[in-house]
Amino acid sequence: MEIGRAVFASKGYEATSIEEVAQQAGVSKPIVYEHFGAKEGLYAAIVDREMDDLVARVSASIAQGTPRQRFEDAVLAFMAYVKDEPAGFAVLTRDSPTAAARRGLTRVIDDLAQRVGDVFRSEFEHAGYPSKVAPIYANALVGMVTQVGHWWAAEGKAFSTENVARHVAALGWMGLRHLPKDPVPPGAKREPKRRA
Repeated sequence: MEIGRAVFASKGYEATSIEEVAQQAGVSKPIVYEHFGAKEGLYAAIVDREMDDLVARVSASIAQGTPRQRFEDAVLAFMAYVKDEPAGFAVLTRDSPTAAARRGLTRVIDDLAQRVGDVFRSEFEHAGYPSKVAPIYANALVGMVTQVGHWWAAEGKAFSTENVARHVAALGWMGLRHLPKDPVPPGAKREPKRRA
């Protein structure tokens, strides 16, 4: 799986062959097929392992502390993964087979946004905000961190991940800190309430 991860990271899914992975791993093609079924199976196993690692890191970081600490720690955990596991991050963010289109970073973002949304929901309720809007903010913030991770991996390495994470966390936190209870400006058309 380590060899497969490295090859998928450098070449992408389409350009990777089982033959190359088997050769670099020092095993025969039938051994790879026996364990993973096909290229899609190997790719899916690698993506699942990387996703579990990233979700576990971020989930642990939001388990305790003040809301600000949890947010900052989640950003730091994500950026640490980008730095510590560049091949894993590349696999999660590169092309993927159609059968696994919901795998990889899209699924990671969905999982993280759900977990962050749960934290936001309880904090919004506590602060008197409508908790039903928590997923909007959770997805926005997770998307922001993901995009910064892409940028850092491609061209931002002049900055430490800790420095980048602190800037992202400051931006996100200041936005949350000054969040209006009703973001619709005076005189703007309001969205009609929907019946359940």
